[in-house]
Parts: sequence; structure tokens; C-alpha cells
Amino acid sequence: MEAPLTSAPSSPRGKIVAQAEELYRDLSFGAVRRWKAAEPGRKALGYLPVYAPLELIRAAGMLPVGIVGGGDMEVVRGDACYQSYICRIPRSTIELGLNGALDCLDGMLFPSTCDVIRNLSGMWRMMFEGRYVRYLDLPQNFDPAVGGVFFAHELRALAKDLESLGGRPVTDAALREAIAVYNENRAAIRELYDVRAREPWRVPASELYLVMRAGNVLPAEEHTELVRAYLAAARAEDRRLQDTARVVIRGCFCEQPPVDLLRTLERSGCSVVDDDWLLALRWFDADVPTEGDPLDQLVRAFLSRSPACPSLYLRQGKKGDALLERVRETAAEGVVFAAPSFCDPALLEQPMLLNAVKAQKVPCTAFQFAENTGQFQVIREQAGAFADSIRLA
Repeated sequence: MEAPLTSAPSSPRGKIVAQAEELYRDLSFGAVRRWKAAEPGRKALGYLPVYAPLELIRAAGMLPVGIVGGGDMEVVRGDACYQSYICRIPRSTIELGLNGALDCLDGMLFPSTCDVIRNLSGMWRMMFEGRYVRYLDLPQNFDPAVGGVFFAHELRALAKDLESLGGRPVTDAALREAIAVYNENRAAIRELYDVRAREPWRVPASELYLVMRAGNVLPAEEHTELVRAYLAAARAEDRRLQDTARVVIRGCFCEQPPVDLLRTLERSGCSVVDDDWLLALRWFDADVPTEGDPLDQLVRAFLSRSPACPSLYLRQGKKGDALLERVRETAAEGVVFAAPSFCDPALLEQPMLLNAVKAQKVPCTAFQFAENTGQFQVIREQAGAFADSIRLA
């Protein structure tokens, strides 16, 4: 087994990956600041994982900005706000707020992911007075007459808030335009994921991840261009087939893994063919219709097209079905459960997923990480042994 090839920095592919990695490592959100400076009066709205109505934010004339923590930055003041036995993302997000990195944002949206994110929304309101803050409840009942009515009310209330914040009405025409733009973006992302599933040596997990992370800070149309440019460069560049184990990763739906962790998995002999990273950028698995009431179409899409996610309710006995389906669709040979330390939703769901894959005799392994994990030797050895057990079976 050879380590995945890396592109020359001067190649078209290498330049795209380098650009995406620069955005990934820029904790001052320079891309957002440049976007706002290009036209006076522009506003940006930050959102926490795992879902946000990106189309609604765009229709209000704002740039949606995905906030997924501070990576390996040093956290001091943020640690003073939270206990040591919760995940790191709220502490590093507080640190970003206190050190001025998020001053480019005109507000923050906190979707109902877990109790910690709910608490973070309250902390944000107290610590940053005068800034717009909204906790967005997501439906757990998927009956259109119950959860649908509730979510439509939530989105209409949010639209009113965004109109006041941005000074621009959220019209049906603007919302339809935003839906069309994000349909294009998600279509490009689906193509990227499809190519990676078929030929993972052509689209390494670490490169896909960096290209995806760029979507947190770029306007949707710019991110679509970046994804398509990367795909074109990946197809044009000759890469040798690798003798690796095809694996699906689950558990990183909220706090995101460090890119160096993904490179460690690649070096250990694992080719990631499916994942649950950055779900907000690819929430719907098909286009949202633009006919009819566009807000109602977003509600219907949420009720019928949302991915299986630890923060959403699934009926008893259904946990694991979507994972097994992706294992089959991607011809995966194993599952890696990589959950952030102290992530209650991921770690509470993991035993049910483990039972599901073990019942089907799918090889699996599990470890925990944090967004600032810096030493990967133990994970490399574990993942390497897991990959070897698959390839030698």
C-alpha cells in the first residue's frame, strides 16, 4: 500500500487545494471580511452546525458563514465558560468571539443540535449584547401537519428577523433565486461525493474536506465554481489506484475533525468513501423545487430530504438503516466511528449504529478525537491495523 499521492503545489489541483487550505486555516475569516468590504452595507450571519436555512439567509441579502470551532487555536477564556467534560466546539467558539475573530458577523444562528449548543446561544446573548442571536428550533416530528406547521412558523419568524437585521425584504422571488443557487451548489457537491465514492484515490478525503470547508466562508456560487474546478483538475490528473480499505466515517456531524486527522487515516491505509462532515452544506439529497411557495418547499424538503443525523429523531429500530444503505451504495468494506470527545448525540447513537453494522457483519472500529487533536500516532496504528484486517481478510 502506498500513501495517497499529493499534487504538486503548482499544479491546477494543487493550487485549488492550497487555496482551500488557506481558507481552512484563516481563523480571522478574511474571506468574509473581503466579501463585506466589496460592497458597503453587506451583512454576514454565522451559523453553528448542523443545519441552517442557507437559502433564507441569502434571500435576505446576507452571507451565511459556517462556524465550526477554532481548530487547534489556544483556548483560554473559552475554557473558563464551560466545564471540561463537554465537547470543545463551544469553548473555541466563545474564544473566537472574545478575540474579535467573529466581529465580521452581524449575528449568530444556533440550530437545535444538542443541549450544549442551546446553552451556547444563551451565553452568546449575555456575552455579546446588542448582536443578533437566534436559537432555531428544528422539528423532531416529521408529520407535515405537526412538524411542518411548526417549522414553517420558525422560518417565517426568522425571515422577519433577517429583514429587520439586513434592511431587505425576503421576497418569494429572492428565495426562489437562493434555492436555485443552492440547488446548483449541492448538485456539484453530490457529484464530488459520487466521484470520491467510485474512485477514492482520485479524490482523497483530506482534499475533499478542504474543498468542502471553503463553502463555510464563500458565497454559494463561488463555492460551486471551486468544487467544479477541483473536480475538473482531479479528473485531468493521473493518480494510481491505491491498495486501501474503503471505509465510511460517522460521528463528525457537528464538531469537525482536523484535516491532519484525515491525512493520518489516509496514510494508515483507509480510503474514506462516505462521511457526515459539514452536513449544512449538503443537507438535502435532491433539488428543492422552486415552484409554489418557496418557504413551504424548504419545509417539505426538510421533512422528507434530511439526512440521518444524531440530532434528529428516528423511530426505534431505524437507527443504522441509513448507514447500512450508504455502506452498500459506496461498496464500503468497513465503518470507522470517529466521534468528538464528550459529544452526547454522537456517542449515544454509536451503540445503536454499532449493533446495526455488526448484525450485518460489517467490520468496524471506533475512536474519539477533538478539533485540536495534535498527536495521531495511536489513531494511525489503530486505523492501520483495521485497514490491514480488511485487506487481508
